[in-house]
Amino acid sequence: MPHGTRLQYQEELAELERRTLGGLDLVVGQVDRTIEAVEHQDIELAEWVVGDDDRIDGRYLEIHQSILSLLALQAPVAGDLRLIAALLHTIKHIERMGDQCVNIAKLLPLVGHEPPVDSEILAKLVQMGRLARAEVVQCKQAFAMRDDAVAEDLVQQDREINRLNREIFRMAIVAGEDADAREWTMTAILMARAFERVGDNAVDVGEQVAFVVSGLFREFRDSSTPPPANPSPPPAT
Repeated sequence: MPHGTRLQYQEELAELERRTLGGLDLVVGQVDRTIEAVEHQDIELAEWVVGDDDRIDGRYLEIHQSILSLLALQAPVAGDLRLIAALLHTIKHIERMGDQCVNIAKLLPLVGHEPPVDSEILAKLVQMGRLARAEVVQCKQAFAMRDDAVAEDLVQQDREINRLNREIFRMAIVAGEDADAREWTMTAILMARAFERVGDNAVDVGEQVAFVVSGLFREFRDSSTPPPANPSPPPAT
């Protein structure tokens, strides 16, 4: 590949990464608005979150098409091909995070303008949202720095989200006999699950960082995955 063409290709690849990671900034904004909508039961803001998802979907389509064009025109190999494959996976996870924000926002109107909110469950939901936001920020940092240690640390952060998700579920199923209160708590379970999925997708982005750095894909172990059992010693002969 001629030097000038190679330089242009590297610039295109760097811009592709910049635009992909910029999608994580869009997700951070959506998570912020989703947290605020949940905390204040703000249906109008929730509707704004739903409408603004078009920006994330548009970024996904833009990056996806750019990657296909780069593969067709430049035929990248080795480390560049790993990076491009990781960006393709990452933008898909970004699109999924945006969808989870939309899922939460669409749930808010279902319980009305003044639902019988359980303040303790609500506080845990907001905490989950803030932890998920922190994971999105951290996975972007890990990718930009090519830091697989920061990427794998996402698993530790994700454990707290998983714990809160389980707590909200336990609290919701004993919420009482009032039908409206039970409806809100069942909705809270779905919201908690959506925030938990935002965190899971951030961990998935972290796994792509490890792939770019090492060339080997491996799933990070989370708190819900039991450690492998110690192998039994071979029988005596």
